Amino acid sequence: MTTLTLTINKRDYQFDNLDTRTTLLDVCRQHLQITGPKKGCDHGQCGACTMLINGQRVNSCLTLAVMHEGDEITTIEGIGMPESLSALQQAFADNDAFQCGYCTPGQICSATALIEEVKQNWPSYVTADLKNPDGLLVQEIAERMSGNICRCSAYPNIIKAISQVLESQFLEKSDTDVSIANAKNGSQVTGIWSPPPSQTQLGNASNRQQAANTQGGRS
Repeated sequence: MTTLTLTINKRDYQFDNLDTRTTLLDVCRQHLQITGPKKGCDHGQCGACTMLINGQRVNSCLTLAVMHEGDEITTIEGIGMPESLSALQQAFADNDAFQCGYCTPGQICSATALIEEVKQNWPSYVTADLKNPDGLLVQEIAERMSGNICRCSAYPNIIKAISQVLESQFLEKSDTDVSIANAKNGSQVTGIWSPPPSQTQLGNASNRQQAANTQGGRS
């Protein structure tokens, strides 16, 4: 008989002869009735099932439960409950950062890890200065949350909620190297941030403009 022990939200659970093909998401939802993590796409693309494993965000629909004996697993229930919300959960409520709420557990788990990544000065794909990443910028937050999809399109308010927590925590940290003033200049969210056009897109636009100019000059 094979026994598996998983530590989820600081509580140990034992399983006897668990099917080795069972994902961590299905263990939580089907075996333990921990239903905060949601099964969205079941292909690791929507982020609704995001959990924290040893502090890092993981799509739990793509990882097998048997791989995580000895790991610290945290779901949305371990971050905060209605009577004891985390600062991030409260910020989501304050900023209306959700509508149907289906993706919210995964969004908050992902954002919880994001905040720790920013504190540790991890760069992202859009970071301009790799030695001094400014994780408070809107485009940084948007990029770091790009693995979590919200079909209700609450993205601007999700960014506001995360910005609120990041700014408050960095303001409390007197020895931070991050400039709050510079971050605030780019933190006014008026829509969904999108990356700048690529060189290929710019080239195509230039070609179309030249073609239009040529056609306009014909008699």
